[in-house]
Amino acid sequence: MRFASGFRAAFVALLALASVSLAPVAKADSGQIWLWELKGGWFIGGSAGGGTLLFHGRRYPLSVGGVSAGLVFGGSETRLYGTVTNISRPSDVAGVYGAAGAGVAIGVGARVIVLKNDKGAVLRLSGRQIGLLANADVSGLVIGLK
Repeated sequence: MRFASGFRAAFVALLALASVSLAPVAKADSGQIWLWELKGGWFIGGSAGGGTLLFHGRRYPLSVGGVSAGLVFGGSETRLYGTVTNISRPSDVAGVYGAAGAGVAIGVGARVIVLKNDKGAVLRLSGRQIGLLANADVSGLVIGLK
């Protein structure tokens, strides 16, 4: 009798596990992204640029812009490459990304950044920054699909 009830409990647990694993899951996807940005300012800064999203074998042109407030001095060009995760469609990459940071670029320097927008898209980017720029600021980056 004890064996039968233990077997029954194991069978029910196995059925529950199978039903969970067979249930459709909303799966987020990822893509590759390239961005370039020209940034300049004196206390208040601005930036503009563009880029490309590669998602499911198709290329989507992007626009990039933003503002910075705090200590911003100089100008630079940044070229970044990386991945965007947690997206279901190309439009998920569009949105406002916020960051706070500090840095100095004199000549050529490396840059690594992770950003997240309100739709949950996460950008993991690295690349290089060229120019003369010193900053300790709060900035917002807006990415749009063209």
